[in-house]
Amino acid sequence: MLVSIDTLKLSLRIDGSADDVLLTGYSEAAETYIKNAIGYDYDDFYTEERVAPLFETAVIALASSYYTFRTSLSLVQSYPVDVAVESIIGQLRGEYTLFEEEKQNANKST
Repeated sequence: MLVSIDTLKLSLRIDGSADDVLLTGYSEAAETYIKNAIGYDYDDFYTEERVAPLFETAVIALASSYYTFRTSLSLVQSYPVDVAVESIIGQLRGEYTLFEEEKQNANKST
C-alpha cells in the first residue's frame, strides 16, 4: 500500500484510530481500482517520480470518497462524481502508455 493510513486520516481530518481497519480497506480498494483502470504495475510504474504524486492523490481522493459516502441508502438523491480521480486516471493512462513505449524501445535497443 503506497498511501499510509496516517496520510489518509490527515486528509479526512480524523484523529482517532476507531476507523483504521475501515480506512485500510478503503485505501486498498481505491489502489486496486486505480491500478485496474490504468494497467499492471510492472517495474514499479506507480512509484516513479512523475507518477507517484498523481497516484497517491487519486488513491486519497477515492478512498476519502468511499469513507465519506459509505451509506448505500439515503433519503436524499446524490450524484457522486469523482472528477479528480477520473482526471488523474486519464493522466496516468497517458503516462503508462509512455512508460510502456520506453520499456519496449529499451528492449529493442538491447
